[in-house]
Amino acid sequence: MADHTVRAYDKELAALGLRIAEMGGIAEKMVVDAMDALGAVDTALAQQVVATDPRLDALQREIEEHAILTIARRQPMGVDLREIIGAIRIASDLERVGDLAKNIAKRTVKIGPEARVPRAVVGLKHMNDLATEQMKDVLDAYAQRDVERAQAVWTRDAELDALEDSVFRDLLTHMMEDPRNISFCAHLLFCSKNIERVGDHATNIAETVYYVVTGTSLPPDRPKGRPGSIAAMATAGGK
Repeated sequence: MADHTVRAYDKELAALGLRIAEMGGIAEKMVVDAMDALGAVDTALAQQVVATDPRLDALQREIEEHAILTIARRQPMGVDLREIIGAIRIASDLERVGDLAKNIAKRTVKIGPEARVPRAVVGLKHMNDLATEQMKDVLDAYAQRDVERAQAVWTRDAELDALEDSVFRDLLTHMMEDPRNISFCAHLLFCSKNIERVGDHATNIAETVYYVVTGTSLPPDRPKGRPGSIAAMATAGGK
C-alpha cells in the first residue's frame, strides 16, 4: 500500500475515533443531565436532554456510513477490520445510552407536580453515579485500548445490578407506606431500569474493546447481581 494511501487510511480510522469520542461525551452528559433533572424535577433541563438526542442519532448514522465506506474502499483485515466493526458496535451502544437518558428525561416531565418523597430519588442518584463512572471508564479504555480497564468495567456490572435491587426494595417500601406515593415511585422504577441498562451498554462497550484489542471475546455470561436478588433473577435469562 502506497505511503499516501496508508496516511489516508489512518486518517479515516482517526476520524471514526473522534466521532466516537464526541458521541461518548454527548451520551455521558445526557445521562448526568437527565438524573439532575429528575432529582430537581427540572422540566426545562429534561426537555434539553430530549432535544439533544437527535444529534446523537445523527452521529451514529455518520459513523456507520463512514465505517461502511472505509470497509468498501480499503477492504481491511485483522485488527483494522476489528477497529471498524468495533466503532459501529460502540456507536450503537452510545445511541442507546442516549435513548435511555431521554426516557428518564421524559419521565421527569411526566412526574412534574406528582413529585414527592425526595429521599426516594437518593438510591437512583447512587445508581446513576456508578453507571456514569462505568461509562467514563469504558470510554477511556476504548481511547487507550486498555484491556484491563475494560475488563474492570465488565466485572463491575454486578454492582449496578445489586444496587438496582436495593432501589426496588426502597421504592416498594415507599409505596406501601403511603398509596399516594405509588404513581411517583412507579415512574422511578422505570428510571432505575433505564439507569441499569446504561450500565449494560457500558459493559457491551467493554466487551467490544476487549475484542478489538485481543481478537477474542470475553465469556458470554457476564457477572450479575448477588445470588437470589431481584436483579439477578430478572436477568437470569441473559441480556
